[in-house]
Amino acid sequence: MNVEEIIKTDIELPLKTRTIIHFALVSNKINEQFALALKPYEISQQQFNVLRILRGQKGKPANLSTINERMVTKMSNTTRLVDKLIMKDYVKRWVCESNRRKVEILITANGRNILERIDKTMEGVEKEVLQNFTKKELEELNVLLDKF
Repeated sequence: MNVEEIIKTDIELPLKTRTIIHFALVSNKINEQFALALKPYEISQQQFNVLRILRGQKGKPANLSTINERMVTKMSNTTRLVDKLIMKDYVKRWVCESNRRKVEILITANGRNILERIDKTMEGVEKEVLQNFTKKELEELNVLLDKF
């Protein structure tokens, strides 16, 4: 991916500027591919993330703050995401009996089933997105990205 070609400039960008633009371009490309892969399932990337978080709870319910803390993309509309997943019967929600202020959320069997189907699709997208990298390069890239 040549940054200057993509943004159609003949000017040599300063390294830091070029790097930030490069991150943005790569991020957008990955998000577009993930969104396209999720479209047939009528689910957003954020809804997919919520389902994965709830599956990771291994049968234990989570509350909204737990979900929000673990989201890849931090946002304030977690309640709305959960509401949409409830309408699709992918999650269920109830008020905690021991603490009436706490709302608990659990993935349903339908949610686990759709997530299994999506997982297979997303494996293919990940493979496609990262096809030009060796395992060693991916390890090195992750070390560099951890510096953030």
